[in-house]
Amino acid sequence: MDILVIMCAGAVVGRLLVPASVKRVNELFQTCCTALLIFAMGISLGAQDDFLSNLGVFGAQSLVFCLLPTVCSVILVYLLTNWLMGDGRPDPSAGAHPGATGGIARRIRAVVHEEGFAIMAFIALALGILSGLAAPSFAPFALLSDHSTLVLWLLMFSVGISVGLRRGLISSIREHHVKTLVIPFGVVVGSIVGGALAAVALGYGLREGMGVASGLGWYSLAGVTIEGMAGAQLGAIAFLSSLMRELISFFCIPWIARHLNYYACIAAAAATSEDTTLPMMIRYTDERTVVFSLVNGIICSTCVPFLLALFFG
Repeated sequence: MDILVIMCAGAVVGRLLVPASVKRVNELFQTCCTALLIFAMGISLGAQDDFLSNLGVFGAQSLVFCLLPTVCSVILVYLLTNWLMGDGRPDPSAGAHPGATGGIARRIRAVVHEEGFAIMAFIALALGILSGLAAPSFAPFALLSDHSTLVLWLLMFSVGISVGLRRGLISSIREHHVKTLVIPFGVVVGSIVGGALAAVALGYGLREGMGVASGLGWYSLAGVTIEGMAGAQLGAIAFLSSLMRELISFFCIPWIARHLNYYACIAAAAATSEDTTLPMMIRYTDERTVVFSLVNGIICSTCVPFLLALFFG
């Protein structure tokens, strides 16, 4: 609850007091806080006696917690949008979308260009794990691990400011009416159902599985929050599964746009559809879908703390 209150306070401050000119500074601050939190999580993981022996298990389980929520979200959003918003698929007579061509090497370069933040997260996690393995009792590392909650509070206040600075959110919702909510509804419900299926398959409790899937691709928040609520192992799985979802969506979006509909592309990206995966939306879909993508990302990102509190509180 403290995280939700802090984020809401940040949103009020961002709406009423913070000028738009500080947006980039605020984003840089979020990056620094996120790097510290992921580094601290890595220290906690590396300090575990059996971490190395369980590393392969973490990766395999994270992949299951990535794929099942993603697939369930895409299917549900596809069915809902076809039913409530029309077919939504591109007109075959119009030919392929200009961005729908290009080899795998070109897509990989695009991912590397857009995923600088994800690369930073991997580096921070790896350095934290190495630090935890080598010197878990080193005073600065122990201090950071013991007080990572304070860094999380600063991050959530900054995220709230970012939400408050989104001046066009209300007008976008009014323009597209209540149907705007169909996509985030499908993303959230589909992810939770997929998390429950993954929990059954892997032997976790249903609340744990649904909680891990509730990260919705927001790996930085999901990982560090679940670590504090349910332990470093589940936090690592939440971090890796959400990060995998973001990365995999880059390669799924072109295929989904061609074979399903544009709205289902948003489901694959989940909470990242407003930022890191937005360039792929612009490239492979149309302007109207981009608006839906922005609104979906904001709503899903706002839902993540509430969902985590619901399943782990």
